[in-house]
Parts: sequence; structure tokens; C-alpha cells
Amino acid sequence: MENVAAINSGDTAWMLISTALVLLMTPGLAFFYAGMVKANNAVSTLFQNLICVGVVGVIWIVCGYSLAFSGNTGGFIGDFGNVLFSGVGQEPNPNFSSTIPEINFALFQGMFAVITPALITGAFAERMRFFPWVIITGLWSLIVYVPVAHWVWGLGGIIREWGALDFAGGMVVHMTAGFSALVFGIMERHKPTKEEQSRPYDLGLVLLGTALLFFGWFGFNGGSALAANGLAAHASATTFAAAAAAMLSWTFVDFIIRGKPTILGACIGLVAGLVAITPAAGFVTIGVALLIGGLTGIVCNMVILFIRTRTGLKDTLDVFGCHGVAGLLGTLLTAVFATKSVNPAGADGLFYGGTGLIVPHILGSILVIVYSVVGTFLIIKFMRLFTTLTIDSAAAESGMDGHLHGEQVTSILSMDSPKK
Repeated sequence: MENVAAINSGDTAWMLISTALVLLMTPGLAFFYAGMVKANNAVSTLFQNLICVGVVGVIWIVCGYSLAFSGNTGGFIGDFGNVLFSGVGQEPNPNFSSTIPEINFALFQGMFAVITPALITGAFAERMRFFPWVIITGLWSLIVYVPVAHWVWGLGGIIREWGALDFAGGMVVHMTAGFSALVFGIMERHKPTKEEQSRPYDLGLVLLGTALLFFGWFGFNGGSALAANGLAAHASATTFAAAAAAMLSWTFVDFIIRGKPTILGACIGLVAGLVAITPAAGFVTIGVALLIGGLTGIVCNMVILFIRTRTGLKDTLDVFGCHGVAGLLGTLLTAVFATKSVNPAGADGLFYGGTGLIVPHILGSILVIVYSVVGTFLIIKFMRLFTTLTIDSAAAESGMDGHLHGEQVTSILSMDSPKK
């Protein structure tokens, strides 16, 4: 009963709220993506995101949490000690937090697992058939996400043992999703139709999705302190600072290069800033958070512009540029600017005279990138043995909503009928 007595009601309340905030991000992401596509592909885009709650949620309870966080010896993966959440109860697990119930920790981590494959859907928006995606979601979560989560956050995980720092998922969430999206963009490319080039159909929906993502990200990063304490408040502050700076720098680049600032660009820039600060949120100062956000808005904007104009890559909603590149940038900058003055449990980065983070962060990033790319490639090749992954040209012209789901969506804000 000693562990039960150690539970802190304030910490538990904050973590329950954070869990709900992170869950809210998945429908927020659905709105964000749906507003960017053609009106007659909005339902499909919404559903591809929402279904991740069901598929990954069940997998996480059945075995995903156990494989990511159970076991004490490390290795490639955890064990089956907590299958169906067995042994995951109302007592704390001091390996992760001594003040909240382990079931709270497991649910919180489950929300991360849910949203990660949902991020990938932007890479093949308006192209991927629904049921192949359902199967890919399950396979990808088990084959790619769960092992990387174990490496970075699990007991004895190899990247954790190297000494790398990832406060809230720069490697685990954004790099896995972003570089997997790159694979989808390369392997499932096609020539855009004239109708596709008319996107986005509802900028108000994009802004709504951005607002929900921004709101939820305070649980994403602030909740990763696993307590209602000063570190949670600091991570929330760095989250806001980076997002604000990235939105401004992205908008500035848009104005310089394209001659016009756009609300779409501002929304994407804000999200990129949130992505970049994720691994660093609990390790860097507020000033550095502004720097990370500012650099991210510039770098990611330029990378996406290069991809769109200089390559044949079909990353429909720029998932690689927004999540893969920003996640990598934030991870590397964490190794430079982390400081124990913010988080004594962390380490000093290169800027503060510490050299112990650079190699682990470079090696960890390389491992995550290679594993995500190879794993996603093999999953796609395997699925192609049994089915076609993308819709045909006729369905692409008419829109996926009616073709796949027999449903249509109207704008939430204007209630206009979908444009044909």
C-alpha cells in the first residue's frame, strides 16, 4: 500500500487532463488535414484520422503498451508482461512516475501512439483506400512505433541507454511519422489532377484544426513532465514560444518568396514550431525555444518549397517537411541547447559545454530514420502483394467520399455545399 499512498492527486488530475488533451489532437488533426483537401475528399480524410483511435487504441491495450514499456532488460522490444493492461493498475510504476497511477501513464502514452500514424495520412491524402490503410495502421503501429517508443522511453531502450533526450516525442512521434510519410510519398506518387490543385477547400477548418492541435499540445508537452510541477509549466511556456516564433518566421518567408502572407502558411508554420520544440520542451530555456521556433519556420518552409518545385515527391499535405524535418531539427538542437538549469534530470548540450548529447542524438536520429523508412517500405511492399493501396483515376476525379463512404461533408463554418 506504500505506492498507493505516494499517489499525488494534483499530478494525477493534471495527467488525466493531459491525456484528454492529447486525445483531442487526433480529431484536431483530422480537421486540419480535411480543410486542406478537396471538398469531396474531406470525409475520407477525416475518417482516415479517426479510425486510428479505434485501431491503435485496441492494439495499445492488447499488447502495444506492454511491448513498449514492460520488461527491465531493454533489447529490441519489451515483453508481454502487461498484455491487456494486466498488472497495469491504480498503483504507480516508479520506473516511470511514482506519483500517478500506472493506468494513467499507460493511457497517456496510448494517446501518443494513436496520433502518430494519423500524422502520416497527410502524405497520401486523396489517394489511399480506406481498408488497406486500416491494416497498415495496425502493422505500422506494431512494427515501427512500438519498437521506437521502447528504444527511446522504455527501460533499457538502446537510444535511452545512449543518453539521448526526447522530452515528448521528437523521435518517437514526429520523426517516425515524418520519414514514413516520405516513403509513402515516394512509393505512392501520382500526377495531381486539376481538381486536386484547387485545394484547400476550407481554410476555416484548417484554422479550427490548428487551434485544437495547439490546445492539445500543452498536454502533449506539458503532460510529458508526468507531474503538475514547474517543469510542466516550463514545457508549456517553451511550447507556446516556439509555436509563436515559427508562425511569424514562416509568414515572413511566405511574404518574401511568394509576395503574400497566407493564413494556411501561418497555420502550418505554427504546427511545425510545435513539432520542433517537442523533443526539447523540458530541456531548453524560453529564449532558445524562440530560436528553435524561428529557425524551424524558415527551414521547413524552404524544404517544403524545394520538394514542391524541384522534386516529383507527392507528399500531399507536407507531412515530411512539417514533421520529419522539424522533428529532426528539434532533436539535433536539443543536443546543442539542453541545459540542466532547466531540468537537472537532463544534460548540458554543446552550447553549455556538454559534449555527451551530440553523438547519441545523431546516432539515435539515424537509427530512427533508417528503421522507419525500411519498416514502412516493407509494410507497403507486403500490402501490395494482396491489394491495391490507392484509388483509381476515375475515383480520384469524382472524389473519394462518395466512392468509398457514400457520404459528403459541408463546411463546418460556412455550411456551403461541397464543390463539385
